[in-house]
Amino acid sequence: MKTLKKIALALCVAASLGAVSTSAMAEGDAGRITYAPADAIDMVAAKVGVAIDALTKGGEPETVSGLVKDALDASKEVNASDKVFAARSKVNNKLKSARTHLKEGAIQEAEQELRDAQKGFLALKDIL
Repeated sequence: MKTLKKIALALCVAASLGAVSTSAMAEGDAGRITYAPADAIDMVAAKVGVAIDALTKGGEPETVSGLVKDALDASKEVNASDKVFAARSKVNNKLKSARTHLKEGAIQEAEQELRDAQKGFLALKDIL
């Protein structure tokens, strides 16, 4: 009888853990759009391209910095593997560096960082 009680208790605990497990409940929110990794990479590269265009056309540094911030926020959608995550982090550092250059008024350096970041994001497709 003791053994039967232990087995029943173990089954109840396992069932309750399975019922509230975060991996069992993992799915996208109702209002959230999820992207495939390649689509997310294209989206971020396009946003960086918009920032480059705004910068070359003589846009205000604050405006371009906002566009770079949008690209940084969109880069969080790139989810594929640990290798992609590490490479994305390195490219994000270039975007952050470009924002710093924009705040300092170093337009040429910011433009070069943005171009490097765009190439870096497009290179992420090779890792997929």
